[in-house]
Amino acid sequence: MNKINIIIADDHKLFRKGIIALLEDFVFVDQINEAENGKELLTLLKGMEKLPDLILLDLRMPVMDGVEAHQQIRELYPDIKVVILTMEDDEQFILHLIGQGVNGYLLKNTDPDEMETAIQKVIINGFYFTEDISAMVMRSLHKKDKQENVFKPDFTDRELVALELICKEFSNAEIAKKMDISIRTAEGYKQKLLDKSGAKNIAGLVVSAIKYNWVSV
Repeated sequence: MNKINIIIADDHKLFRKGIIALLEDFVFVDQINEAENGKELLTLLKGMEKLPDLILLDLRMPVMDGVEAHQQIRELYPDIKVVILTMEDDEQFILHLIGQGVNGYLLKNTDPDEMETAIQKVIINGFYFTEDISAMVMRSLHKKDKQENVFKPDFTDRELVALELICKEFSNAEIAKKMDISIRTAEGYKQKLLDKSGAKNIAGLVVSAIKYNWVSV
């Protein structure tokens, strides 16, 4: 995994500094920048010659909160990965944000080892959710939103195989090996799945796959 650049956006300075100290211990992290609210984050992004690979984003901040900041980031910088780092654990709120395209959702009491894993998997696979968040999302989808035959794009059989592997958190290299294809072809399957489903990113694709029962996971 290549070195990555990260921004931490949180209005609590002491918390930011603690996260920065933690990130500095991760061998794959290069540059780290910080912002204390959404507006400062967007100003920082606008002035950067090289955009970050990932943003750790709090939700409740003054001036501009994380929800609004994320909306603008998705519009202006769709390739930047965004992981929410918050104390908000409401099921429907989490599900809404995943639908809006966040790549990961971590609570602030997350273990440092899990944060390291989360960042790596978001960069490699495009999404990561803790076991607790995944279970919460699954319960919510099965309880309220799971629907069959409501919306199913015209996926090919091979695309459905790729989709199932994506939902099982296989990397592009692992998908390529499993399907006996090149990594570039695996990436192509991902793009076709995104295009056909209308999902904003891989995280949204996975949620839609579960919600509409496109694959069994």
